[in-house]
Amino acid sequence: MLRAHFGFIERLFAEVGSASHERWFRLAADGVIFGNATTELGHGALGNLQTKLRRDGDHWRLDGDKFYSTGTLYANWIGVAAQRIDEREEGEEGANERVLVLVPADAQGVERADDWRGFGQRLSASGTTRFRDVRIDPANVLPSARTGPTPMTAFFQTVHLATLAGIARAIERDVIAFVQARKRVYSHGSGGTPREDPLVQQLIGHLAATAFATTATVRAVAAGLGDIDRLRAAGEPVPVELLVDVELRMAKAQVFIGDAVLQSATRLFDVGGASALQEDARLDRHWRNARTLASHNPAIYKARVVGDHALNGIDPTFYWTVGANAS
Repeated sequence: MLRAHFGFIERLFAEVGSASHERWFRLAADGVIFGNATTELGHGALGNLQTKLRRDGDHWRLDGDKFYSTGTLYANWIGVAAQRIDEREEGEEGANERVLVLVPADAQGVERADDWRGFGQRLSASGTTRFRDVRIDPANVLPSARTGPTPMTAFFQTVHLATLAGIARAIERDVIAFVQARKRVYSHGSGGTPREDPLVQQLIGHLAATAFATTATVRAVAAGLGDIDRLRAAGEPVPVELLVDVELRMAKAQVFIGDAVLQSATRLFDVGGASALQEDARLDRHWRNARTLASHNPAIYKARVVGDHALNGIDPTFYWTVGANAS
C-alpha cells in the first residue's frame, strides 16, 4: 500500500535534481502520503501514454485514466505518469516527453474508484484513478526520462519481494499455531498428536526454511541498494556496474522468491486436511496475496534477462513499458 510513497521519496534522491527536493521532503515529513497512477489499461501503443499534459496559459491541464493505482485511495498526493504535449512542433526536443505530475488527491477533476477486483491485495486500493481537465501548477511537474541505468526498478520490485518474504513468515507463524491447537489425528498417521507427527514436523521445517531463505534473499538485494544510497549520500558517482549488479540481484530474487512462497502457500494445507480449508482460518489469503504479488512484472521475463546476461553479457533493460505493438 505504501510502495508508491516510498518509491516517490527514493525517486527524488535517484532521478530528480536536488533543487526540487525540499518541498516534497517537507510534505513527507509532515505526514503526507504519495500515491501512484502510472499504468494504463487498454491497447495503447507500446511506449506511449494515453494520459496527456497540455499547456493552458501559465499552467497545465491533465487528462487520462489509470489503473493499478495501488495505495492511491489512501494518499494525499498522486504521482501521475503522463505524456507532456508542448507547444513546440512535434519532433522537437521536449515536444512530447514523459513526465511525473504531482496532483493533490482532492483536486477538482480527480476521481478515485475503489474498483480493484483481483483475488489478492484486497485492501491495497489498486483500482482506477481518473483525471479530467485537472489544473496543474508547473512546479508540480517533474522530469521522468526513464532512460539509462537506475536503482528504481530494483527498488520497486524489492518492495514486492519483501512483502512476499513477509507472507512466507506469516505462513510459518499461522501454520505453527494451527498445528499446535489440533488434537485430531489420522489412524494411519505417525504421531499421537499432529505436533508430534514427524511428517507434519518435516513440513513445518520446509515452511520455516522458505521463510528464512526468502528473507535472506531480500536482504541481499537491499544490501546492494544500500551501497548505492551510501555512495549517493557521500556525493560520489554510482558505477554502472553496481546498478547492473543490483538489477540482476533483484531479477534472480524475483525468480526464486515467487515460486518458493507460492509453493509454501500451497503445501501448508497438508498439515490439516479439510480442517485447514475453513473460512475462519483464512489460510487461503496467503496464496491469493502471494499469487497477486508474484504476477506483478512477470518473473518469466526476469529469468530470461538473467540467462541472457549469463550467456551473452547483455545488460538488463531497467525501464520497460506495457502496451500493444503496432500491427
